[in-house]
Amino acid sequence: MDIAEVKRRFVEEVKLRAYDDKYIDKNEEREILQIAIQQGVGVDSGRSALAQVCEAQGYILESAVVRKLKEVLETFAENDGKIDQKEFNDALSIAKKATMGKRNDVQVKKLVVDVIEDNTLKVKQGMFNHWYDTVKKDVANA
Repeated sequence: MDIAEVKRRFVEEVKLRAYDDKYIDKNEEREILQIAIQQGVGVDSGRSALAQVCEAQGYILESAVVRKLKEVLETFAENDGKIDQKEFNDALSIAKKATMGKRNDVQVKKLVVDVIEDNTLKVKQGMFNHWYDTVKKDVANA
């Protein structure tokens, strides 16, 4: 199957999975990429085709948002080795904009927390202000 056929199939798969919210989360992305692999397309080619289809159709690809967030948070952490509350809030704003309103505040916070935790980035909390612990509790309880 050539890449043009794969893209056509991706358009259908993307529309099927993201019909309601125009957002492809990591599980939906995995399902779509498995279809590409079954059709004999490599993972990298499949990812590239999926990204192109999502962009052309105006759909949000969660893995692209996560990649962008990781870059931003790593840049923030370069200064002093830690992410402070202002930098967290800035990352939150960037993530909200990147998801184009397809995710609510709690879902976006969870995305930012997951990127911080998955990449073992350090967080700067005050002696009496444990803002990050509070954010993690809020996300876990939601």
